[in-house]
Amino acid sequence: MKKNITLINWGLVTVAAVATCLNEYNLIAIPESVLLVLRWLAIAGLLAYAFVKQSLTTSIIVAMVVGTEIGYDYPEVATNLRFLRQIFLRMIKTIIAPLLFATLVAGIAGHSDLKQVGRMGWKSLLYFEVVTTIALFIGLFFANFFQPGAGLTAPASFSGELPKVEAQTWQDIILHIFPENLAKSIYNGEVLQVVIFSVLFGVSLALLPAAKKQKFVNGVELLAEVMFKFTKLVMLFAPIGVGAAIAETVGHMGIDVLSNLAMLLVTLYCALLAFILLVLVPVALFVRVPIIKFAKNIAEPVSIAFATTSSEAALPKAMEKMEQFGVPRQIVSFVMPTGYSFNLDGSTLYLSLATIFVAQAAGIDFPIGQQIGMVFLLMLTSKGVAGIPRATLVILLGAVASFGLPEWPVLLIMGIDELMDMARTSVNVIGNCLATTVIGRWEGELDDAKMQASDRIVEEDVVEEILEH
Repeated sequence: MKKNITLINWGLVTVAAVATCLNEYNLIAIPESVLLVLRWLAIAGLLAYAFVKQSLTTSIIVAMVVGTEIGYDYPEVATNLRFLRQIFLRMIKTIIAPLLFATLVAGIAGHSDLKQVGRMGWKSLLYFEVVTTIALFIGLFFANFFQPGAGLTAPASFSGELPKVEAQTWQDIILHIFPENLAKSIYNGEVLQVVIFSVLFGVSLALLPAAKKQKFVNGVELLAEVMFKFTKLVMLFAPIGVGAAIAETVGHMGIDVLSNLAMLLVTLYCALLAFILLVLVPVALFVRVPIIKFAKNIAEPVSIAFATTSSEAALPKAMEKMEQFGVPRQIVSFVMPTGYSFNLDGSTLYLSLATIFVAQAAGIDFPIGQQIGMVFLLMLTSKGVAGIPRATLVILLGAVASFGLPEWPVLLIMGIDELMDMARTSVNVIGNCLATTVIGRWEGELDDAKMQASDRIVEEDVVEEILEH
């Protein structure tokens, strides 16, 4: 049955793709109504395949295809689907704080190894700083090599508004790390502030006598298990939320937005691909991580990040997957959320590339000495990005203002920022997932047997479990 559905599905997809290509290149004139029917027949086949496959990864990928088609064929309908994406993101945000608190406190107080917390802290920061600095220089190289901003001219008028950016000192950036009010930090989605509070709480709990602390540790361990079950429930809605996010993007932007800024988009995607191949893959091989198994494990959180343009949306699933991959929970729960402020590889690479693009578009000579100075500035300011959609735009405006560059090229970038955000957010998630395995190996706690068997683990059927209860 499954084999027949797969064959029929691939046949429908092939027919739709061939017909579209023949019409696009004017080889055979095919009515648009016929092409529409062929495309939706192919999508019907994909939906049937996803239903039979019963895999979240497959469902998300199919949802992205369906969303793209809805956005292309019915843009007005697609833009009205935004509320579905917002429902998914809101549900994810309810998970973040209790999940981080429970896993960090249980990991620190449950093991009573306070020295490990300190070790993981300096090892993580060292790794983050090295990798993000390399990302900045790769962005710098690709911007100078491809010169995506050369030849652009300022448009006669603008339609849009740039966010207001207040100048921040290095003291402000450091102060922002520490929570003023836990409820306020949770409400504003300040992941790093929640991490700082949870670490201090866990250390304080670990200092109590064993008889007193164990009751609370048992409670937070139970809370962690509940939140992972909560994540599985919310992930049932992920294909709908992801499909709506893609539909909204395509319906809102259309295809014409790519014409003027295609070079910038191509440059960014090439630079991010180069970063993965030249930095992340060698690091994975060095710490003896099987690339294919790692890629299979992170497929779901990366696809969620790509569609929603939010690293935060992928965090609960990424934590679950890396624990499944053989990284101990206390390492995953510390390294990954910390990386959301200190290890956003895709965003830092984009920032250096986009800043040079602004200078090129404005026709301003930006000597290599100033570019190096810009890298060091971005090393600091990029740590203020909290993993929320398009937060890098604010950091970019701050960098532009610091070097006396005009703002109008940034307004041009906003036209395709969603497409760029998809790629850089995906790389952020890949980089943070890999960081947990690096620190796990560095700590000597990476479970190789579990890692090798990770692609054979069958996901729990949450729907069936609910019906049983």
